[in-house]
Amino acid sequence: AIGTPGPESEQEAWDHVRPAVEKLKTFYKYSTSIESCLPQILQTLCIGDVNKNLERHQGLARILCQLLDFVFEFDSLKMKTPQIQNDFSYYRRCLSRGKLSNEVDLKSAMNEDELANHVSMFYAYPTPMLKTVTEVTTQFVGQHRVRRSVSECLATLAGVCYHTVNNSKKKPNQRAETTAFCLRVMVISIIIYDHIEPNGAFNKSSPINIKNSVKAIHSFGNATDTPNLISALRFNTKHLNDATTPKTIKTLIATTA
Repeated sequence: AIGTPGPESEQEAWDHVRPAVEKLKTFYKYSTSIESCLPQILQTLCIGDVNKNLERHQGLARILCQLLDFVFEFDSLKMKTPQIQNDFSYYRRCLSRGKLSNEVDLKSAMNEDELANHVSMFYAYPTPMLKTVTEVTTQFVGQHRVRRSVSECLATLAGVCYHTVNNSKKKPNQRAETTAFCLRVMVISIIIYDHIEPNGAFNKSSPINIKNSVKAIHSFGNATDTPNLISALRFNTKHLNDATTPKTIKTLIATTA
């Protein structure tokens, strides 16, 4: 449509772009729902005795893990799909020109230009879902002054996932999907922990054993997820390059990403 502009080529391009735009809008709206739902989950799991809360609300803890798993899966796919930005840019050009014959249908797909701006900004970030979850968690910690409890919750999730994966060698019947799920949740938990804790997840006083976690990724991760998991730790954490991070950890992650 750009190289050979005309009514037919523009319509053909729009027929291709429109389903993608609908999906982009759906996932953006899902990210906004996280802003209201995640604080409720954290409120239940992190106010009071964290261990008792996790034991008492195992179903809710599972939902939190599923959310963190989705965050990793979505952002991994997003980074592998560069045409997302091109499709949405074309949509916005069509919306601003209003030249297509089905102009009304076009605008009904996303009837406010302000929303289009928000969606565009959301997808411009390399890892938009992780950014959303991290910011929501950080805001919750600031509002309720429960950093220690939220950190404990995330460290516990990371630890449980690590032990589930590490013990899989004793459980030959454990499904590969379960192992992959646990590794993804472990990594996202570590990343968020690293953002909300002033000293981060990599220093020697951290309750998370980063060295063992990285080894678990290499020992039990699948060919698809392993490089993405290591890259996530390398590029999405906040304190990896701090002076307090042991050189062995920096080297381990830098040389395997």
